Amino acid sequence: MSAVRPQVLVIDDEPQIHRFLSPALDAAGYEPKRADSGQEGLRAIALWSPDAVVLDLGLPDMDGKDVLKRAREFYEGPIIILSARDREAEKIAALDLGASDYVEKPFGVGELLARIRAGLRQRALRPVAGGVVTVDGISIDLDRRIVSRDGERIRLRPKEYEVLAYLARNAGKVLGHVDLLTTIWGAGHVHDVQYLRVVIGQLRHKLEIDPAQPALILTEPGVGYRLSMEI
Repeated sequence: MSAVRPQVLVIDDEPQIHRFLSPALDAAGYEPKRADSGQEGLRAIALWSPDAVVLDLGLPDMDGKDVLKRAREFYEGPIIILSARDREAEKIAALDLGASDYVEKPFGVGELLARIRAGLRQRALRPVAGGVVTVDGISIDLDRRIVSRDGERIRLRPKEYEVLAYLARNAGKVLGHVDLLTTIWGAGHVHDVQYLRVVIGQLRHKLEIDPAQPALILTEPGVGYRLSMEI
C-alpha cells in the first residue's frame, strides 16, 4: 500500500504558477491540488481539507484576504500567502487574519517548500487531548491523532480525522448535521451537508468492513450520525 502524500492546494489564477509549482510539489513528495479563483479555492478547502494551502492575494473574483478570512472559519491548517503585493501593511493584514506565512513574488521554490514544511511541523506539534476510544478493533487515539485497526495505522485526511474524533468523543450519541458542520467547518457552513456526506463516505470506505452496510458510523436519517459502540 502506497503512503498517503500530504495535499497542498495552490489557489492562484496564473497558469504559469501552477505549471511551475505542480511538478515542484510533486517532486517534493506532496500531492498538488489546484484552484483558479477564490470561490473555487474555498470549495476545495472544504471538500479536500488539504494539509496546507498556498494562497495568492490577487484573485479574479475576490480579494485573497477575504478568502483567508472565510477559510479560517473552518480550516486550521497552514495557509501560506503568495503575492506580488510587497507592502508591509498587506503582510500584517494577512497575518492578522490568520495567515501562517507570507512569500513574495517572484520567489524561489526552495523557500516556498521550506515555509510549507515549517507550517506542517507547527500544526503537527499542536496538542490535542482526549484519550483512546476503541470500537471493534478500531482504535482512535485522540491524544496522538492516530487511528488504527488491530495495530495497523489507518491514514486519514485532516477533515476525516476531525469528524471521526468528534464522533468518538461523543460515541453512542447522535450528532446532528448542524452540530457537526458548525464544529468542523464553522458557522458559515451549516447548510453545506454535502461536505459532511463526502467525508462520512470517505471514512466508511477506510474504516468499515462493508462500506455499503456501515456498522461503525451510523446514519440517523434526517438528523445526523453517530459512532456505534455496539459492534
